[in-house]
This record gives sequence, structure tokens and C-alpha cells, in this order.
Amino acid sequence: MSIAQDIKDVELATGGRYRIEWAGQEMPVLKQIRERFAKEKPLAGVRVSACLHVTTETANLMQTLQAGGADVVLTASNPLSTQDDVAASLVANNEIPVYAIKGEDNETYYRHIHAALDHRPHITMDDGADLVGTIHKDRREALDEIVGGTEETTTGVIRLRAMANDGALEFPVIAVNDSATKHLFDNRYGTGQSTLDGIIRATNILLAGRVVVVAGYGWCSRGIAMRAAGLGANVIVTEVNPLRGLEAVMDGYRVMPMAEAAKVGDIFVTATGDINVIDSQHFEVMKAGAIVCNSGHFNVEINLKGLAEMACGPPNLVRPFVEEYRLDGRSIYVLGEGRLINLAAAEGHPASVMDMSFANQALAAEYMINNVKSLDNHVHTIPADVDAEIARLKLSAMGVEIDSLTAQQEAYLNQWEEGT
Repeated sequence: MSIAQDIKDVELATGGRYRIEWAGQEMPVLKQIRERFAKEKPLAGVRVSACLHVTTETANLMQTLQAGGADVVLTASNPLSTQDDVAASLVANNEIPVYAIKGEDNETYYRHIHAALDHRPHITMDDGADLVGTIHKDRREALDEIVGGTEETTTGVIRLRAMANDGALEFPVIAVNDSATKHLFDNRYGTGQSTLDGIIRATNILLAGRVVVVAGYGWCSRGIAMRAAGLGANVIVTEVNPLRGLEAVMDGYRVMPMAEAAKVGDIFVTATGDINVIDSQHFEVMKAGAIVCNSGHFNVEINLKGLAEMACGPPNLVRPFVEEYRLDGRSIYVLGEGRLINLAAAEGHPASVMDMSFANQALAAEYMINNVKSLDNHVHTIPADVDAEIARLKLSAMGVEIDSLTAQQEAYLNQWEEGT
């Protein structure tokens, strides 16, 4: 059987299969869902187009959706995040069409998104809302068959809520990112570890004793700051939200504007979801040898165009994923072309944390199919009981037990008469 595809090399499939299986050992919650899906087939006849990072963990999600009866197509959600051996394995061993090549240019990236939409999906599965955005701008004929979508990341949810507020969103989307078992764990522990992993792999520098500037203090940035401090870095946080700024201070970090942090930082990491968080005026005052990288979804958080205009010529690739921009008497180093450093230079989040995130994705697809008639064209969240069940399954897989309320305790929490 010939499978539609655009991947680097199908001969990489064997190595990819071994790595997918290795990741699967760390994903016991998704495994339990896959076993149930295989019996019940809740997604039978459902076409799913997924625009996600093509990693070993994503491959386990694709296998779970396929086990549930879904007809799945996968494309990359970032030009630098694809693991080519994983793409090859999904095509060769699971007969799942994949359109993704690590390092693909922008034109190829969007050609792949259109190829995924040629699948005529009933459900879209996004990490950054590029499928949804492309449908609404360029592929509106696809709206006739779509019943809903899911969204994996903070940046995508921001885009979707903006669409909903403008009345532009034409089908319901479940914000997987808003589930507690996603953002409290994936964003904080996953992004925290994988971002530092990407920085270290790209540069091989010692973080202890360095000044690390973390832009933002949302869940992703909290994790980055926590892990950098744990490795001995002196962490500075920049924020625009006074509550988050106050929280960062209470957590023990120095907080200041980026204009001040730019003068003293050794390493800069953005994770805000906004544009030009590090801008030309910040580059002007940075130390010689400053390292700049991004862990937000899109490569707009660092003003690379502004940096290029300041530089004395094009950047030099001094190491894989490390570009040197030469200014007057100084060099500034940008990692991973300003794209997600944890996926550009490393392997993304550990499988054990993606276990919960992708359990949310799988159950969100099932929930969408079962409840499509009751969902309006807004951004929705997975019900709290589903979130709690994922947490219960994860604890059970880890061999951890917790207490249960007694009948007396439950009754006490549901009454108002008793007091002091």
C-alpha cells in the first residue's frame, strides 16, 4: 500500500520505531487509553488532521488515535521540531501519512499544512493554531466537514480566543492547554527541563554562576526559571503582569524591566507568546557574548530582523543551532534560529510528562465527537472529571496512592450549617 508522505527518508524507520517504543514505556496513561480505544473504537470513521511536533511522544498519540478507529494525517507544527526517523516510522510501520522534514523552509511548511487539510478532516489537532488559521483564511471549504478541533499550546489558545472574541471562529475548539494535567505539568516541568536541555546541547556551557534572564512568568517561564536556578544560575525575571511579577519576587527571583536585564544577562530565554520581547534597544546594551534563545511557540519573540540590521554582515554558524551576529566590537549568539530551542536543539519534553498532555488530546477528540451538538463556536475546556481521571491514572502508574474522603468528610464539605 502506498502511503501519502513527504518525509526525509523512509529508510530511517527502524531507528524511529525503537525510539517510539522507548518513549511509550514512559507513557502508561496513554497506553491505557489506547487499550480502551482499541476495544471501543470511539473514533471510528473520524478523519483527524494533526499539526503537532513530530516526536516520539506524538507518534504514541497518533497510534492511540489510530487504535480508536481514526483516519489520521500528521504534519509538523514547527520547521525545526521534526524527528525524521519518527516521521519515517509512522509512514512505514503504522501507515500514517506524514508531511514533515526537519529544517523545511517556510514554503514547504505551509505546503505540508495544506496537504494535511486535503485529508478533509472532521477534527483538527493543533499546536499553535496553524491548521485553524489556515482553514479560516485560505481553506474555508474545509469548514463543511469539520466538527471541531483541539489546541495543545498557550500560544494557540491565545490566537483562538482572539478569533472567538472577534466572532471569527467557525467551529468549537477544546483548549487542551487549559487542563490542569497539561499546563501545570507539561508547561512547568516539561518546558523547564527541555529548554535547559536544548540550551546545554546547543552550547555546552556551564549554567552555574551565569545570569539567566527569563522573559515572562507564566507556567512555562516558571519552569525555566526553577530549573535554571536549580543548576546554579542567577535568575532574573521580566514581566508585564504585576501579579506574576510579584509572584516571581516572592519565589526569590530578581524582577526588572528587560531594558535593565539586558545590560547584565548572560543568557536570555523568552517564553511569553508575544512579539519583540527582546528588541533592538535590548541588543544595543547586551554584553559581548550574550546568548539569546526562545522557548515560545513562534519565532517572533526575538526581533531577529532588527538584530540582522544592526549586525556587520550575515550571521556565522559557529556550532549547530548557534548563530553569531557580529556587532561593533561585540558578538551576540542566537540559538535555533529563534525557534523553540527545546525542540530545535533537543528532543522536546520528556515522554513521562507528555503522557498526560497527549492523554488530554486523545480524550479531547473523543469528547468532541460525543458532544459536538452541544458545543458552540468558542474555546472550551475538558471537563474537570476527565482532568482528574488523567491525574488518577498517572498516580496509579507511578505506584502512588492518595486518600479518599470518608462519607462524613464528604457530607461536611457539602453543608453550610456547621461552623465554629
